[in-house]
Amino acid sequence: MFEKIEPVGLTPRAAEEVRRIMQTKNIPAEYGLRVGIRGGGCGGVALMIGFDKEKPTDITYTLEGITLHIDKKHTMYLIGKEVDFYEGADAKGFMFAEQGSN
Repeated sequence: MFEKIEPVGLTPRAAEEVRRIMQTKNIPAEYGLRVGIRGGGCGGVALMIGFDKEKPTDITYTLEGITLHIDKKHTMYLIGKEVDFYEGADAKGFMFAEQGSN
């Protein structure tokens, strides 16, 4: 009937780094990757990620073996985004891109 929506993508590079962090930082198995926004108002919104347990207002799904949690209120800001991991001589870290742009 309806296709399940997965608002945020996750690249294999990002999934590998999330797994590494979960293992090295001893993140509990019941935690997943929370993708959301913070801020608002004049400064706009900033996309953020972290580790958290599922909440009643979340959309929860699995990509690349990683459980993602997204608050339903944040989906309009996140649809079409993809979490990637960049590692270069100049910097290293997670970043957001439009899905399919990498």
